[in-house]
Amino acid sequence: MVRSVLALAFVPLLIAPAFAQSPAIGDPPEASNMRLVGYSDLQARSAYQPTIHRQGDRYIAYIGHHGGTDDIQKPVNPMTGTAEFNGTSIVDVTDPANPKYLKHIPGLEGTYEDGGAQMVRVCDGKSLPKGDPAKTYMLRVFGGKAHEVWDVSDPANPSLLVRIGEGVRDTHKNWWECDTGIAYLVSGAPDWRTRRMMQIYDLSDPAHPKHIRDFGLVGQEPGATGAVPTEEHGAMSTGPAGNRVYVGYGTNKGGVLQILDREKLLNGPKEPTPDNLRYPVIGEFHMSPLVGAHTTYPLGEIAIPEFSGDKFGAKRNMIMIVDEALVNECGPGETRQMMWFIDATIEKQPMVVSSYTPPAGNFCERGGRFGSHSSNESMAPVFFGKLAFVTWFNAGVRAIDIRDPYRPREVGYFIPPITKATDKRCIKVDGKDRCKIAIQSNNVETDDRGYIYVVDRANTGMHILEVTGEARAAAGMK
Repeated sequence: MVRSVLALAFVPLLIAPAFAQSPAIGDPPEASNMRLVGYSDLQARSAYQPTIHRQGDRYIAYIGHHGGTDDIQKPVNPMTGTAEFNGTSIVDVTDPANPKYLKHIPGLEGTYEDGGAQMVRVCDGKSLPKGDPAKTYMLRVFGGKAHEVWDVSDPANPSLLVRIGEGVRDTHKNWWECDTGIAYLVSGAPDWRTRRMMQIYDLSDPAHPKHIRDFGLVGQEPGATGAVPTEEHGAMSTGPAGNRVYVGYGTNKGGVLQILDREKLLNGPKEPTPDNLRYPVIGEFHMSPLVGAHTTYPLGEIAIPEFSGDKFGAKRNMIMIVDEALVNECGPGETRQMMWFIDATIEKQPMVVSSYTPPAGNFCERGGRFGSHSSNESMAPVFFGKLAFVTWFNAGVRAIDIRDPYRPREVGYFIPPITKATDKRCIKVDGKDRCKIAIQSNNVETDDRGYIYVVDRANTGMHILEVTGEARAAAGMK
């Protein structure tokens, strides 16, 4: 512990020059051991989830968008000259240095999280049990009103196949198993007591979805009484081989991690009674009331160097949890949101063993949010179990060495430069708005080639990066 504290004490001295003042338009990016490869402005649309999918000999980025802003509710699509509600951008990133914008699919009318189509996943028909082998399918949300499946075999000419669950109260961060077709959809079934819970569908035949069951925390189900537990944020599955589903509830407070037996979840009793909702639960871990569980990323078994000589526990089953900061300028009502490492070797009794947050520097004064948000979710070998990439809003994307999750260590960062398109973020001071322009790196994903894609909540676009120096060495890349 002393060694860790002393090490952290010297970090601000090493990186202070990069954080000396708030950036301005025209300033270069702030970076360490990460460099810019390519860029797309994404038509100046607020971006949430990027998904990078290999289609034949091409790599295509599918980017979900939040709704428009109060000032610009329908940005103009320069490819058509038409104003369109934010939806989904499709970008060819085969050459990451020269991304080519292919298509924008409009989403639901509305601003910020009330509109758009923020979540997107993609599967090939040849991997889905009942898919057309010649096709590629995209699953996205339609604002907070429904889910949709699209045929994106020709990514420049997508077509809608089916809309799922119209009339739900909200949607959010979905997961889709491409080898089975099982989709874990964050929805808000009208009869449930929470805005966001889980609806599980069989999308093995994407054009003909089949509802399997609804699921959530006990107390959220129809007919329950008393306090309503915090809403789901998203789930990640290890599929039939791993037989686990990791579910995160809560964004910035009252976080809950559930470890579920996948087979029991899918094939157990489905009526949402308290007993049936508990049936697939192997472990349940309640975070502090001060922090959430935005992303629950299973890292699998990792050998802990310090425990290598131990008879038991030399390898630990690890889960990474990332919270979401919601308040601008580190404002009142919110504690610092961070990333946490959970040792779930004993699944019934998980425990936090470490955490990470970068030094605050002047980030609380720069404008917008400062705090963690979301990690990459790809399990491709190039980075899995070695480097994690986590967005920190106005502190950009951070590269974290997780080879020893008991001692996570930052080895790089990239803070994109603001542009004329970057949207303002405001707080109330003496009853009046005080607004600042700030990068808001929102979500990040990686591909199997080792490129990193970070998108911006404040309309600044998508930056395509690669690691260098110490970060590249940590990934074992030449």
